[in-house]
Formats: sequence, C-alpha cells, structure tokens
Amino acid sequence: MSLGIVMLVHTAFGRAEQVARHWAASGCPLVIHVDRAVPRKAYDAFVRSLSDLPDLRFAKRHRCEWGMWGLVAATQNASEIMLREFPEVRHVYLASGSCLPLRPVQELIDYLAARPHTDFIESATTADVPWTIGGLDQERFTLRFPFSWRKHRFLFDKYVALQRLVRLRRRMPNGILPHMGSQWWCLTRQTLSAILQDPERATYERYFSKVWIPDESYFQTLARQYSRQIESRSLTLSKFDYQGKPHIFYDDHLQLLRRSDCFVARKIWPHANRLYEAFLTDQAGAMKRTEPNPGKIDRIFAKAVERRTCGRPGLYMQSRFPVEGRENGLTCAPYSVFEGFSDLFENFESWLARMTAMRVHGHIFAPERVEFADGQTIMAGALSDSAALRDYNPRAFLASLIWNTRGERQCFQLGPKDMFQAVEWDIVKDPNAQISVISGAWAVPLFQSNANFADIRCEAARLQQIEAQHLKVLRSQWVRAKVRIWTMAEFIESPMEPLQAIIDEIGKANPRGLAEVPRMTDLTGFGQFLQVLKNQGMHPYLMGDFSAEAGLHHPSDGQRKPYLVR
Repeated sequence: MSLGIVMLVHTAFGRAEQVARHWAASGCPLVIHVDRAVPRKAYDAFVRSLSDLPDLRFAKRHRCEWGMWGLVAATQNASEIMLREFPEVRHVYLASGSCLPLRPVQELIDYLAARPHTDFIESATTADVPWTIGGLDQERFTLRFPFSWRKHRFLFDKYVALQRLVRLRRRMPNGILPHMGSQWWCLTRQTLSAILQDPERATYERYFSKVWIPDESYFQTLARQYSRQIESRSLTLSKFDYQGKPHIFYDDHLQLLRRSDCFVARKIWPHANRLYEAFLTDQAGAMKRTEPNPGKIDRIFAKAVERRTCGRPGLYMQSRFPVEGRENGLTCAPYSVFEGFSDLFENFESWLARMTAMRVHGHIFAPERVEFADGQTIMAGALSDSAALRDYNPRAFLASLIWNTRGERQCFQLGPKDMFQAVEWDIVKDPNAQISVISGAWAVPLFQSNANFADIRCEAARLQQIEAQHLKVLRSQWVRAKVRIWTMAEFIESPMEPLQAIIDEIGKANPRGLAEVPRMTDLTGFGQFLQVLKNQGMHPYLMGDFSAEAGLHHPSDGQRKPYLVR
C-alpha cells in the first residue's frame, strides 16, 4: 500500500467507477472528491456503486470551477484524508475521473518505490514556461481574480483593467517565488504533509485563493519549499492545444498512447470503449516496462497544432476558411501566368504545352467563359467553365484550380480584357506565381481587327489604362510573385532569350536550347498603326518605341516555322 490515489470526479461516473476499481484491484487506497455541482441523486448512486471497496473514502464536496480556488480546496481535503486514513501510503497520485492508467498499476508502484524521496510535479517559473494563454503570466500572481473567467467574463476583464489602471500589486507572501505547472502531480508523504501542515498555510491560502488558475501554481510553488528532490515533470500524459484546451483521446489514439510509455493519460473520451478495454487489463496485455517518454509523441502533437492553426497551403473547406493573411498561402503549388504572349504569337498555348509538357490554359478569366486547356468545359474537381460561377468567388476558383491539379504545373493567359481585378492582388502576392508580361501586346488584336478606327481608339485607351494600373501593381513593394516585364518593342527585338528564360524557370530546361520557337504574328504596318493612334490623340506608350516607317516583320509566302539550329 505504498501508493494512494486522489481522484477528482465531476462527470462520466460509470468510467470513473471502472477506473477506481482498477486502481483498487492493485491495492491502492482511494479518496474520491465529487464536484458539489453534481446533483445529490447522482452522487449518492456513485457512492453506492463503490460501497464494496474497503480502502475507499469520499472527501467533503467543493464546487470545482475552472480557474478558481475550489479545485485546490478539494485536493487539499482529499489529501488530508489520504494521509490520515492510510498511514502506509508513501506517494499520493492526483488523478481525475477521466484519467486512464496505460500500464499495469504495479509497474507504477515499483517505479515509485525505487524513488522513495522523489516528487513528480511540473514546476517552473513564469519566465520559463511557454504555455501561459490569455496574456496573463506574471500578472496572475500580482493581481486579484475574484471573478470567474468563464461565468463572469465581463467582471473579470473590467476588474483586471481597473487594477492595471490604479497600479495595484500584490506582494508574494514570505518572499516565495511562484511556480507553475501541470495540475496532475505525484508527491511524497513528507512533501504533501509539509504543505498541508505548514504554520503559514492560512497565509498562503489567502494569497493563492485570488490567483488565477491556482491549481496550476499552489502545490507547484509550495513543493519547492519542502521537497527533498523534485523531478519537474508529471507522470500523467496531458496535452494541450494552442488555445490552452486539453486534447481529448479517442479510440483511434490507441497506438499513439502505447508509444508514449506513460503510466497515466488524460483526458479520455468516456465512450472510447476500445481504449478502456485495451488498457484496463492484466500485465500480460499491457505495455512494456520502460521509462515514461511523452516526448516521443510531441512531434505528432506539434504537427497537429500546426495543421489546425495553419492548414495546408492552398486548401480551403467549409470547416477551415480563415481570414486573409492566415490562410498559409493562397495556392499549393507553383504556376505560371503569361500576359501578352498569346496576342504576339500564333498558337502560343499549344507550343508551350509541347515545350514543357505542362497544362496550358487560355484566358481563364475571360469575360465569356473559362478557357480551359484543350477546350474542356469541366476541369478537375468539377470546376465549370461558367464565367458566372468563377466570378462568384474568383479567389477560391484560382485556389481550387491549383489544388485540384496539384502535381501538374498550370499555365494560363491573362490580359487587360479579362475579369481578373478581384484576384489581381492575390496573384501578385502569391510566391507560387511566376508572371511574365509583354506590355502593350493587347494592341496586336486591335491592329488586326476590322473595326472602325474610332472604336479601336476608344478600346485602346481603355485597355492601356487597365494595363498601366496592373503594371503599377506588379511593381509595388508588396509583390511576392516572380515577375518579368518586357515592353513589346524590346521583346520582339530579341525574343529567344526571354523565351528560353521562361522555359528554364518552369523547370523544363533543355541543355541544347529551344529546338522550336512559336510563330510571331505578322506585324507589318504595326508602327504606322501606333502612329495613327498618336495622331488621333491617344498616346500608346506601353509598347515601347516603334518606328512608323520601318517594317517590323515581312513574312514570305509559305513561310515555315523558324527553328533554332546550334
């Protein structure tokens, strides 16, 4: 009878009874405290269900509200009964009704018997712990907290603000240094009795009764005053998320709990039948004897927290649609945006698809419809080519296109005629985007059109204004995409180098260079066309400098596609 168990119970009495009998079967005396908020009828039924256990006592009931003194008072009273009624107990283990022994109880008894003077209690100063949640670390010891944070949040916040305003500060009694740690400890009889029988106990109780979350600081602080040897760790596996809420273990955590090698775990879901059947067993079916090592599964919990807070880049769903800036990236994979290329080159999409073996779309933000590759009307993930559906949420449309085709780089065209303004900043701030722009190339289709010149002039002025604003965005300090901009004049002067650079960046570089280049549109008379626009009062400056007299491109009859030979 060297190990005594103090259990704090407030719900799931069937499971608490099952665990209590498991402790008792190994010869451990128990003192159980039941929350005063539990109805009398349920309490009496629970007492009757355990009335056949000889070494079991029930403590005086306290109202145990999170963050308040009641939890400490309940633990104190139950511990006093344990020390008084069971003098053979050497270690007292604090557990809850939702705790589950993971290894044979005899292993825990033997482990503690080999360390008769060691207290297992997590105890660290506020400067050394990273888990304080809610903005109160040192202040939880220097301010008063008479109001419940959960039930009276308004009064809690206002009283904290008032104390800060008038600069009220509490002094630590007897110059003690406050410590914090897990509520679930295992203390030796000497240390626990010294805390409960301290002549200054009333002074410490007055102080800690107004500390915020005293169950994580009262025993953790006073154990430092009396313990002969402290191991600052808990023998109970308890994990908390980034909000300070405990992780709940379910049936599918069975192998995870086995890997921890811990003696006890909390918090177990009451309906996790598989866990209770697996661990409340005899020694032959339990885990191997080894040192408890919860650090073996810390990586998994850290990854779970990261997944919960950050999600996967480029993935959106109903259960995770974060505010802007917390989405961990709009898209999940690199993609390429081409502006002006399909205007300057004939069949540019098919050429690029041959050179890169990538999926090359047309103008996916075209006003009429989404121009998916190969004329498809439905894309992976059931994305429709409907412009109305796309424009309902263009940001989600782009993210879905990249996510649904991950593993295959997407390329698409963009131009001033497209409806891309709603997603413009999202693209330029996306580090996955590679944007290549030939400014002024939108004038080529106007040059080739058979429209009235007055209409051409108005349309050219409109498109130039849109592209000028777009280029300003591309050159802003907030851009995270990889952007390359050429004027049309400098691009056609030497097109091979930019095309080779684009192909290399996509990742399909050929050490022998490009074997085939796309056919450039016939630009004979384009310089004169720009001069006429100037004469009509519209200044086309985004194309660069073109001579009005010189013929830019004179294709011969039956001209073949140019090939580069090295």
